[in-house]
Amino acid sequence: MITLETELYISQLQRWPKEGRHIMGQFDDNSIIVYQAYNPSIANYAVKHQKFGGQDFSWTRMSWIKPNFTWMMYRSGWATKNNQERILAIKLSRQGFEEIISKAVPTNFNSFSPISREEWQEKLKSSEVRVQWDPDHNLLGEKIQRRAIQLGMKGDILKKYSDEYIISIEDITEFVNEQYELIKMNKLDQVMTPVEQIYDLVDKVYE
Repeated sequence: MITLETELYISQLQRWPKEGRHIMGQFDDNSIIVYQAYNPSIANYAVKHQKFGGQDFSWTRMSWIKPNFTWMMYRSGWATKNNQERILAIKLSRQGFEEIISKAVPTNFNSFSPISREEWQEKLKSSEVRVQWDPDHNLLGEKIQRRAIQLGMKGDILKKYSDEYIISIEDITEFVNEQYELIKMNKLDQVMTPVEQIYDLVDKVYE
């Protein structure tokens, strides 16, 4: 039994924006849920110790978090891709989440940015946090007009995320597998997903 609040996907569709850049997630006044997919070794360590570590986890490799559940499902193939067989729901403090965002540099240069390409390249080299806006996807893995955020971390900020920002780590792979079985049976009207709404912070994301 997962502790996430869930609702029928088709019901949530009526409330969600159809296009534009939006941080979609499940949150309250103090915390927000983000998702990560890992192999069993890393996932087992994280759930047991309620933080990341162990011999298979790398602090120097970019580790990506996604507050949007369906985007995580698309990237992991509903927990079927290699080294993404386990899905973790990670509750972290909103203060920590917003600090991560405040340090993020986009992976691609934006021609509308107030800084030059050279300045952006320097920021990208020195930053431990990266941000990407990618097309979100529906239950069937089809692109939609709305864009979803993902944040990559490494080094000191990744350690801080693990040791200070994380409140709890829950393995939701069984829930993911159950919903994926419904999708494969074309019972899309029965699929449950975590309740998500707009996290109003897009204007704070560095472009």
